[in-house]
Amino acid sequence: MTKKGEKAMEKEVLNQAIANLVCYGKKTGLLHEEDMRYATNQILDALKLDEFEKPEKACDGEDLEGTLKILLDAAAERGILEENSTVYRDLFDTRLMNCLMPRPSEVIGTFWEIYEKQSPKAATDYYYKLSQDSDYIRRYRIVKDMKWVTKTAYGDLDITVNLSKPEKDPKAIAAAKKAKQSGYPKCLLCRENEGYAGRANHPARNNHRIIPITVNNSEWGFQYSPYVYYNEHCIVFNGQHVPMKIEKATFIKLFDFVKAFPHYFLGSNADLPIVGGSILTHDHFQGGHYTFAMAKAKMEIELHHEEFADVEAGIVHWPMSVLRTRSKNPDRLIALADRVLTAWRTYTDEAAFVFAETDGEPHNTITPIARKNGDFYELDLVLRNNITTAEYPMGVYHPHPELHHIKKENIGLIEVMGLAVLPSRLKEELALLAEYILEKKDIRSNESIEKHADWVEEFLPKYPNITKENVDAILKEEVGQVFAKVLEDAGVYKCNKEGREGFLRFLNQVGFLTEAEGQTEN
Repeated sequence: MTKKGEKAMEKEVLNQAIANLVCYGKKTGLLHEEDMRYATNQILDALKLDEFEKPEKACDGEDLEGTLKILLDAAAERGILEENSTVYRDLFDTRLMNCLMPRPSEVIGTFWEIYEKQSPKAATDYYYKLSQDSDYIRRYRIVKDMKWVTKTAYGDLDITVNLSKPEKDPKAIAAAKKAKQSGYPKCLLCRENEGYAGRANHPARNNHRIIPITVNNSEWGFQYSPYVYYNEHCIVFNGQHVPMKIEKATFIKLFDFVKAFPHYFLGSNADLPIVGGSILTHDHFQGGHYTFAMAKAKMEIELHHEEFADVEAGIVHWPMSVLRTRSKNPDRLIALADRVLTAWRTYTDEAAFVFAETDGEPHNTITPIARKNGDFYELDLVLRNNITTAEYPMGVYHPHPELHHIKKENIGLIEVMGLAVLPSRLKEELALLAEYILEKKDIRSNESIEKHADWVEEFLPKYPNITKENVDAILKEEVGQVFAKVLEDAGVYKCNKEGREGFLRFLNQVGFLTEAEGQTEN
């Protein structure tokens, strides 16, 4: 084929991809018929093209990932991308997707119209679909995550190895270090991210749309997580860039949201390092349309409180230290939670190795989770403590060193509820382990997996017949059991006699009594 013929073919392929992207926008409802010429011209501008010929072949709006690949390859060839790497391709394809997007005011108007005329669930269904169709949530990456369920003594734990969050390439890391440090947006949760084009050290959010909501008489934002660790994983964040703080107002905000969206739960990370989430500088919550193992766990010790006789309460059968409260009136749960939080902040029990503070540094806080369950509102209060020692410099109530080969990161809200978010390195490491186990190779001889050797030697005797067909399932099972131990380490009061006695000593201070204690008192 002549060079002229090759150029004509390239042009035809590019025109087809542009048509397919616009067709995708129409099929998904991002665009109306009247928007299609406008969107085409916006895409041409992004690609620095002056003209477009409508292809003879009918457009196909099905394969978004494939369509974007063609357009990104063309952008790289035309020198539009600073580097042909994931970071810069992501920055540019987000710009392309914004060519299909409605303005924020249109999205907000449609959301609240559906909310009022149909239902809160119909409104979130619309917004969740939009967040996926816009490629803000990259469905074709999310499906690559490894996910499985492990049965444990505490219920079925969800395990995921996160592969959808792209890792930066060395050039992008170097560029991010050299980049001028910007205070705009102040963080990944600020409202200023909406429509932001991004840079090497900050993701593009051109195609991002935020729903403004009011909680506790203040302006907040509602959006979905682009990484969707579970169904309809949403983030509710303060309109102001203010730090995380667990207080009575936190409980009010959680229930304001749950009352507005009763099909969603909402919880908060703790407000202290080690036991908190990855972003402590911006007040925010996480929720969604999903029932975690912790929510399914039963109360193993029922409690009552004389001043809150209308509230059901109990210690939950869970490796973390969870007090569950239930009532048809959320205001009663808020008042009781404030009582528990106030007491826990200053509570010390040396026998249980619980210290409210050391050298003026506070240690006690709470991870709260609110939901509606039938006619009842529920508030789970998970007691947290971030004390460190010479033996456990990363935290006494944090995964201990022998578990770091699987999980050493903070145990935040999502893990607390029973979903392990594990590092992407485990995909290759588990595949290598399977090979070494089957071929009876020395695991300690391989630097990338030697950290798993003790663990493998410990569980291998349980499985006399390991085959190519079952080795992956065995490794997944054992990873899940490690996560159960991770949660046990993170629990302030352990699930044993001494642990329950310690937990009850604190709850007695707040005014809770078990049924037996109540009868004795009477």
